[in-house]
Amino acid sequence: MKQITSIQNPFIKSLVQLQEKAKARKQSGTFLIEGKREIELAIKGNYAIENILFLPELISEDQIIKLSNNQIDFIEINKEVYQKLAYRDTTEGILALAKTKNLSLSDLKLPENPLILVMESIEKPGNIGAMLRTCDAAKIDAVIIANPKTDLYNPNIVRSSVGCLFTNQIASGTTKDVISYLKEKNIAIFSATLQNSNFYHTQDYTFPSALIVGTEATGLSHVWRDEATKNIIIPMQGEIDSMNVSVAAAILLFEAKRQRGFN
Repeated sequence: MKQITSIQNPFIKSLVQLQEKAKARKQSGTFLIEGKREIELAIKGNYAIENILFLPELISEDQIIKLSNNQIDFIEINKEVYQKLAYRDTTEGILALAKTKNLSLSDLKLPENPLILVMESIEKPGNIGAMLRTCDAAKIDAVIIANPKTDLYNPNIVRSSVGCLFTNQIASGTTKDVISYLKEKNIAIFSATLQNSNFYHTQDYTFPSALIVGTEATGLSHVWRDEATKNIIIPMQGEIDSMNVSVAAAILLFEAKRQRGFN
């Protein structure tokens, strides 16, 4: 088994670049995953794992080999190298180098009556990660990111989604392309917006539906309001007129799931 004990090793330097720069992830088509559960979910989600790096003081070789039956290169590293690569404060002693996936809309595989969440121009990785966790919990059919502002394989998203980046079916595209895709598939568009809106709980989501959420600062772009089947709003009874986008998405998704009998 290969061993690496220097942070000056060229391979380790390339992994540091993957942690720090979206450009490096895009150019190489790879990214780092940290944590045993996250790696297990990535393998289950059919992500191709190229290497697994582990710190033997924290996790044994037998434990990592059980992660997969695939032919994966295992690399033993020391504490200095691990601390250079590890993103989290609480660590498990294991990282994986994985290949990114194609996020094309055309690759989505939808059931007959899909429920989809669309996020437009969400910038904060923590919000994206939180919504991916909600989408996993609600077991919706797809997540679409319109006009993405953040690299999906940002280590903050990998961390904050606690592996749900790998459990959801995800695609990305421009707002124009996403709207065209939804209309082509006869999927109703429910845009969460303050303007000309109906209370969210009065709408019927039991047929093919996409729930659209935007940024807290500016909301959805006007085209979503114009192209919506219905504009919807969560009634607010306090002093403010908005809430965290991940909370709003959870409210909308679980109302849709309630109407569908949680099927």
